[in-house]
Amino acid sequence: MAKIISAAEAAQLIKDGSTVAASGFGLSCWAEEMGIAIKERFIETGHPRDLTIVHSTAVGNRKEKGMSHLGIEGLVKRWIGGIAIASPGMAKLIEENKCEAYNLPQGVITQLYREIAAKRPGVITKVGIGTFVDPRVEGGKMSPRTTEDIVKVVEFEGEEWLFYKAFPINVGLIRGTVADENGNLTMEKEGLLMEVLPIAQAAKNSGGIVIAQVESIAAANTLNPKAVKVPGILIDYIVVAKPENHFQTEVTKYNPAFSGELRVPVKSISALPLDERKVIARRSAMELQPNAVLNLGVGIPANVGSVVAEEGAEDQVMFTTEAGSIGGVSAGGGDFGHAYNSQAIVDHHAQFDFYDGGGLDLSVLGLAQTDEYGNVNVSKFGTRVTGCGGFINISQSAKKLIFAGTFTAGGLEVEVKDGKLKILKEGKAKKFLKHVQQITFSGKYASKINQYVLYVTERAVFKLIDGKMTLIEIAPGIDLQKDILDQMDFVPEISKDLKVMDEGIFSEKWGKLKGILEERKCN
Repeated sequence: MAKIISAAEAAQLIKDGSTVAASGFGLSCWAEEMGIAIKERFIETGHPRDLTIVHSTAVGNRKEKGMSHLGIEGLVKRWIGGIAIASPGMAKLIEENKCEAYNLPQGVITQLYREIAAKRPGVITKVGIGTFVDPRVEGGKMSPRTTEDIVKVVEFEGEEWLFYKAFPINVGLIRGTVADENGNLTMEKEGLLMEVLPIAQAAKNSGGIVIAQVESIAAANTLNPKAVKVPGILIDYIVVAKPENHFQTEVTKYNPAFSGELRVPVKSISALPLDERKVIARRSAMELQPNAVLNLGVGIPANVGSVVAEEGAEDQVMFTTEAGSIGGVSAGGGDFGHAYNSQAIVDHHAQFDFYDGGGLDLSVLGLAQTDEYGNVNVSKFGTRVTGCGGFINISQSAKKLIFAGTFTAGGLEVEVKDGKLKILKEGKAKKFLKHVQQITFSGKYASKINQYVLYVTERAVFKLIDGKMTLIEIAPGIDLQKDILDQMDFVPEISKDLKVMDEGIFSEKWGKLKGILEERKCN
């Protein structure tokens, strides 16, 4: 039977030097009450210290919550994570070289928990080959003091793979909705399931402890067994959270449309204003195929879901998120990772099994920096660490791939009117560089496996052809030399069949997407 204790009491159970694995996506499935308690104990006593913190994705609200609580010098010795940007406190610790830091692909970390639980040696995968995670490039190391190699290149059955070695987990921090007195955990009000089960299994089979944060306690033997997502035999301690420390997403306390408890009219989702972001989302949406299984990244890529809904075409495609939602309409902003009206919500690690095997027909991901070879960087800029998240898993496995973002960054101002685009003020920073700072996506690897790759901006569309960035479309109203070539640090190939982007996507009302999909369905 699990013991019900306070967060402060639970924090005292974490020993110096422990490896702590935590579930979470934004604030979903994150044990905020425990994060606060660990921080307070360290500030008061100096313990626990020298922890290794492991988490697969963005954990926090991009402010003070989440992993930011643990971003204190001395508390953390080593960080192994998917994304740092959601937790500025942890990111600062890494950037100031005050801890060892390894940025690994999100899907790999989720799958590692299962390998640890089963006492298998680790994860063998092609995910990460040719990127900064590859030990021949950077080995995933994100701070100067990080020196140990934890990723290896291995040959198996005549093919090259990356090997991510398993390690023991001493403490598992997970979260659910209700726990009964036996410790059985339900998750009915969570918008995601994440990897709470394999984290619990990994910690338990490593001889560690599992601490679960919940909203409330139920009497023993009163829960529907099919509603139990983590059995009580895996949970040692239960902490009941204050309501303010149990948010469903980064910004939403609770929305039953995210947890599948009701469906909302899609028309209630606000239409996007006509600007460069909407133009990019519309052009990206033009690549959709009927019944395609999709994944949308954070930021501009997530706007593709809003465009599809606005165009009334949501029933013709299948949106998924790497966090586990299938169907419905993907949410954006601080609700990213969730979906309105999901048809199903699966475990985080299971979603990446599907993704890694090529299950995605199309993915639209962010474009922060790219170079003449089609490499893309979204993970590190100067000393600023953001992290790769699921970017590497998804970008290396999707059958068709779009990188979507503005052509320049930092103060870009445009006018979208009457089917044309006008640059009012150019962004301060170029995105099309001679060389990217870090390779989060390898154009060389994509060319090797003949992957279909587009780079969509508000003024130009490029395609990766024979390993080279090739300009294939230009926006109406844009000057090729002044607005495109002069804003690049390299000269791209220019298609002999250079086209003008569809003027309709630069108009207030578009209304063509449904027809495009219907036509493709008939062909």
